[in-house]
Amino acid sequence: MKPATLEFLRQRFYEYYQKGYLIPPPSLEEREWAFIFFDPAYPEIRMCRHIAFGGQRELLDYLRGVVPAHVFHSSAYYARPGAPTMAEKSWTGADLIFDLDADHLMRGPYQVMLCRVKDETTKLIEILTSELGFEIRQMQVVFSGGRGYHIHIRDPAVREWGSQERREMIDYVCGTGIDARAMLSKRTVSPSGWRLRYQHALVSYLEWLNTEEPEVAQEHLTSLGIGKKAAENFLERSREHRENLQKGQGGVLLRDRTLKLVLSDENKEFLGRIRERGALADEPVTTDTKRLIRMPSSLHGGSGLRVTPLTVKELDAFDPLIDAVVFGERKVSIDPGTGLSMPMLGNSYIIKKGKISSVPEALAIFLCCRGMAEIAGGS
Repeated sequence: MKPATLEFLRQRFYEYYQKGYLIPPPSLEEREWAFIFFDPAYPEIRMCRHIAFGGQRELLDYLRGVVPAHVFHSSAYYARPGAPTMAEKSWTGADLIFDLDADHLMRGPYQVMLCRVKDETTKLIEILTSELGFEIRQMQVVFSGGRGYHIHIRDPAVREWGSQERREMIDYVCGTGIDARAMLSKRTVSPSGWRLRYQHALVSYLEWLNTEEPEVAQEHLTSLGIGKKAAENFLERSREHRENLQKGQGGVLLRDRTLKLVLSDENKEFLGRIRERGALADEPVTTDTKRLIRMPSSLHGGSGLRVTPLTVKELDAFDPLIDAVVFGERKVSIDPGTGLSMPMLGNSYIIKKGKISSVPEALAIFLCCRGMAEIAGGS
């Protein structure tokens, strides 16, 4: 990043931190803090961490004084959060955090990725509330400022959970390690939760087999270690299996010896259909009891967008490329390093590689933060 671009970003971030409405997390005095600064090596990551603050005023004065590119705080609570080693901090608990990142879901235009990850976030909230008993009022939803969302749960009942308990939680959410017998053996015409999702995934898989050419479907089954004759028999009975599932008689399928191989983790085609029906949250984030997470209301140094706290009710109407944008439409000249079409603040812009362009400041900051443009001379 050129010096002029770095200084441009630092000045705009300075403007925000002087005037922006900042929302420190609860119990900020018990959390470790970490920062990445606009130094000459930026955007290379040189994190300064093991910092603690005695109160809100001290934190806000620090942010307005040093103007960081990224602001993080620990999900954990510590007796001595500023201690230089993790062992010395004395862990006392941690929020339960879920992280959904579009990078783990798909590749494509930024705005399309944002829509996809919002759908996953809505799915996760539904699982957490309707199946795991968390109340909406216990959740804080946060747009990460980048490509996803965080969900913070600060319920005292989960604060002291260790990694194992958190692992069980995220395994359920993602549909990891599901036991086929438990999903199919109970006869019910009104399944719910994972039993319903599992049966839908299996019906979808069986329908997929029937749409393929017989030779292709048979080759798929034999690749799982199923004999040719057994594969033929399974394909002949696939319609009957679907009907039994739809009648709530999934236990009948368990009598088919071939099914054990069909439902194994080796069957990536079926496993993918299971995962699609879970909420594709980032497992290591949830299991980590000492995770650093972005501070809501700070700016994301890789986009210039606000790390935006939301209520669950606000999520549906939230548009990151409007509602998380804190900079305006003052024209700024940029030198793009790539060509793209990009929406921002309700308008769409076409940027041509290598052609000096005058764009709204909000878009200039976004592209410069992402390393896709430099400030042109004279801006």
